[in-house]
Amino acid sequence: MRWRRALVALVLATLAAAAGAALARSAGGPGRQDPVRDVSAGLRCPACQGESVADSRSPIAAAMRQVVADQVAQGRDGAEIRRWFVQRYGADVLTDPPARGVRLLLWGVPVLAVLAGGFAALRTLRPGAARTGSVPTGSAAPGTPDARSARRAWRVASVGVVALVASVAIVADRLDPPARPAPADPVAVALQLAHDLETQDRYDAAAQMYQEALRDRPDDGVRLRLAFALLRAGDGAAAQRTARDVLAREPDSPDGLLVLGLAQRNSRSVEADDTLRRFLAVAPAHPAAAEVRRLLATGPEPGRR
Repeated sequence: MRWRRALVALVLATLAAAAGAALARSAGGPGRQDPVRDVSAGLRCPACQGESVADSRSPIAAAMRQVVADQVAQGRDGAEIRRWFVQRYGADVLTDPPARGVRLLLWGVPVLAVLAGGFAALRTLRPGAARTGSVPTGSAAPGTPDARSARRAWRVASVGVVALVASVAIVADRLDPPARPAPADPVAVALQLAHDLETQDRYDAAAQMYQEALRDRPDDGVRLRLAFALLRAGDGAAAQRTARDVLAREPDSPDGLLVLGLAQRNSRSVEADDTLRRFLAVAPAHPAAAEVRRLLATGPEPGRR
């Protein structure tokens, strides 16, 4: 029985060494890599099929990489950044979302099987004769009932573990079939990114995200948000074009009139005051109405006729 004990010890040592090497790689890898790429590689690009944010060339992925870089610069670690993205876009934004449902058993059963096997090895292969004092330390004699029972127990346990793992795999495949999760809605991601960029006063980047959203969802609400971002970015001409596009379909759009009037005022257009007065007539209780009245009361800007 000594060779069996040596074989079991060798297997357990190999498993322990492999686990230690995996832990060492996972612990030491990020420190040697670019932290921005390391985190971005764990995020799924919403606008791509099967690409990570680190590898995608889409504008949305570029904006997400910039968000990661900003948060890394702020001192946040990878886990905190990933939680930030999950809170906004759900767990499917991760390239490797956590296991859910019955498939969790596929992780738990092998661990339990290894633990059970190790416990059985200790119980079966430990010096059994020491308890009775009938044979020298080592193991039960090969021909004794104890030895035959031990071999029978090992065979039954081995077959049982294999059957258990196979059963769990089959059941998990039927009840919770492994499917690649769909990426987060690219429009929702683009809009959320644009909002986050606006809170950082990065209006050029926010406008680009709104344009990305418009490609998939030609919505006037998104166009108005784009127009405001363009106005704040200093691109009054593009803001006017976007606002006029909305007003062509909805002539009394309060926000359309507001952004158009403000853009005209910035460009010293003679039409600005008329546009802003029309805005006040359409939406006198608008949150921006008081500020517009103040602007009109100050008269045209210097240098404008």
